[in-house]
Amino acid sequence: MVVIIKFIDKYVGNFVCNFLGLFKGKRNGDKPKIDKILIVQLWGIGETILTLPAIEALKAKFPHAEMDVLATPRNKDVYFNNKSMDSIIPIKLNPFSIALFILKNIKKYDLAIDMEEYLNISAVISFCVGKKIVGYSHGARAKLYDVKIRYNDRQHAVQTFLDLVRSLGIDYNFEKLPKLNFSRNDKNFVDKFLKNNGIKRNDFAVCVAPGAAESAKARMWPYKRYAELCEELIAKNNAKVIFVGNSDEIQLIESIQKSIEKKDKTINTAGKITLNQLFYLISRCRLFIGNDAGPMHIAAAQSIKTLGLFGPNLPVRFGPYGKGNIGLYKGYNCEFSPCINVHKGQVPDCLYPKNSNDYQKCMKNISVDDVLKEIEKIT
Repeated sequence: MVVIIKFIDKYVGNFVCNFLGLFKGKRNGDKPKIDKILIVQLWGIGETILTLPAIEALKAKFPHAEMDVLATPRNKDVYFNNKSMDSIIPIKLNPFSIALFILKNIKKYDLAIDMEEYLNISAVISFCVGKKIVGYSHGARAKLYDVKIRYNDRQHAVQTFLDLVRSLGIDYNFEKLPKLNFSRNDKNFVDKFLKNNGIKRNDFAVCVAPGAAESAKARMWPYKRYAELCEELIAKNNAKVIFVGNSDEIQLIESIQKSIEKKDKTINTAGKITLNQLFYLISRCRLFIGNDAGPMHIAAAQSIKTLGLFGPNLPVRFGPYGKGNIGLYKGYNCEFSPCINVHKGQVPDCLYPKNSNDYQKCMKNISVDDVLKEIEKIT
């Protein structure tokens, strides 16, 4: 389904952006009052988390404006109970849902900010519902924006999202991510779950996320190394290891657990908790270790000591944001790294053949000792 959505967005969306661009008139020099703002962010959980500083800065600039965010079932819970938001509008990425939202909201918003880095459909939506539109300057989608910002891939994505609102005269910076919210029921469920699995509040609980989004599985560190790492943490720190992931990663985690001698010191939460419950679960841990994926950004937002493992992408762009967190990158041994460039729509599997020794070369270059040395720096 993800592949289909991206294919349609690339080819059909590109045509629509070029077509609508023919009708894009020039704005006059007036500065209309901003009473209603729409933020558009439709995709990854990790990237959605990284938009939070920009949204908070925008609300500080326009405290009396009504601010809505357009999100999908995939990422909307990141905005749960966010004080900067007046409304979270869920939308499915199908023609009917998109058309219905547009028809109900034509030019309803004084300001629309497209925080998607690559998707065309987000630009089309913003163009139809916004009187003034802000977005990135690359691709056919840029023809639909009033304010176009260069996507700087030599800085952290938090800063790149902030660049969008800085174009409106907002001079803000953030040293850490805002906390992610959960309900009392989420908290109670997780507390009971951990207690039933023998994990106490004073335990050295380590959260490990060995999976990655379906769009780029090559970001995953070899599972046998995760097993070896967990063995070391259990032996040295008497750690309790909490594995997290989605339902598709249950078997992956079970494979890791089978290779751990003291399996009783580990639990597999994959597919057993919701996203908001995960926000609280990770906040109960002392340390997080995982690949370049959503759970890593959750840990950073919850102020947990975070170590992210990188190869196809760069920590300077998407590392765990915040002082003391570490993005471990050893992809300099790979001629293709970084092969992931989100803003260019480049999210390939490893460019080496799957049956070759070089497959996932950049991730294999990270040893267990490398990770243990980085852990010593932050614990």
